[in-house]
Amino acid sequence: MDNSKIRIGISHGDINGISYEVIVKTLMENKMLDMCTPIVYGSPKVGAYHRKALNITNFSFNTVKTALEANPKRVNLIDCLDDNIRVELGKSTIMAGDASLKSLECAVNDLRAGIIDALVTAPINKQNIQSDSFKFRGHTEYLANQFEAGDVLMIMVSNLMRVAVATGHVALSEVPGLLSVEMILGKLRILNNSMIRDFGIRKPRIAVLGLNPHAGEEDLIGKEESRIIKPALELAREEQIMALGPFPSDGFFSSDNFTRFDAILAMYHDQGLTPFKALSFESGVNFTAGLPVVRTSPGHGTAFEIAGKNQASPDPFRNAIYLAIDIHNNRKIHDELVSGSLHGNDAGDVP
Repeated sequence: MDNSKIRIGISHGDINGISYEVIVKTLMENKMLDMCTPIVYGSPKVGAYHRKALNITNFSFNTVKTALEANPKRVNLIDCLDDNIRVELGKSTIMAGDASLKSLECAVNDLRAGIIDALVTAPINKQNIQSDSFKFRGHTEYLANQFEAGDVLMIMVSNLMRVAVATGHVALSEVPGLLSVEMILGKLRILNNSMIRDFGIRKPRIAVLGLNPHAGEEDLIGKEESRIIKPALELAREEQIMALGPFPSDGFFSSDNFTRFDAILAMYHDQGLTPFKALSFESGVNFTAGLPVVRTSPGHGTAFEIAGKNQASPDPFRNAIYLAIDIHNNRKIHDELVSGSLHGNDAGDVP
């Protein structure tokens, strides 16, 4: 296998949704093979079904047994499923959930072993994937468990903004009880470190949103801002993290305030993702910060309603691959610089 290009592993997600459509449309572009070696963890049978449904005749997968056999000049596919697999476009089925999990497990095993450099996950259905082996609310929680990450952070990324959420896939009623000074401080540490190491920003500016309308209105509407968020921001600034706020989220996104920051920390899922998807749905990418590995995903779901209709845009999936490549490269550069600085200090070369 050619080690000169980044090896991007791709889990195929739900086989009854738009995953194969966006994967194929993205990897049909010749420039992709100039940038990376793609390795899809899926099924030749499923791939052929979707190509026929979409009437795509000028594309084929190169089936290999292991990622070590991947051809750097081809779009490679590892068969993770048995021949009994059945595609039912637009439907949520137990078989599709099982196929999602098998693909993900194979890709994660190779990612852990260092056989692939980064993972791009196509969308899963969070209900049908549930099993004895998968009792998580999504990819983020599963990967945190698999890689024994103490804490992780979901960051939605586009050319317009980067939005992280302090609490992810949890019920809104649970959010206030999950917030604490140490919890928010921990998320700010992950976000700040990610901006530096993963995105190459030397001194990131982070905006923090309030939980309540008007950011609590000086305790008239809620006290979480004064009792939790503001103390966390003070501690963060003592650690040289440039975190400002808390800002009322309605005014923050309705003006150009969000353009003045390198990242935004929202308190809960919809507070951050609703404005993000309204402004960046066609390009948005989901990145999991805090993992020892690189994982990205398109910012959309399975889109069962348009599966097989040739209506899905590949832009978010393409951007997910681009971002995975960029973060892998940024981490490499950052770690080499840090290692060099430490070496220089030991040798007395760097003050």
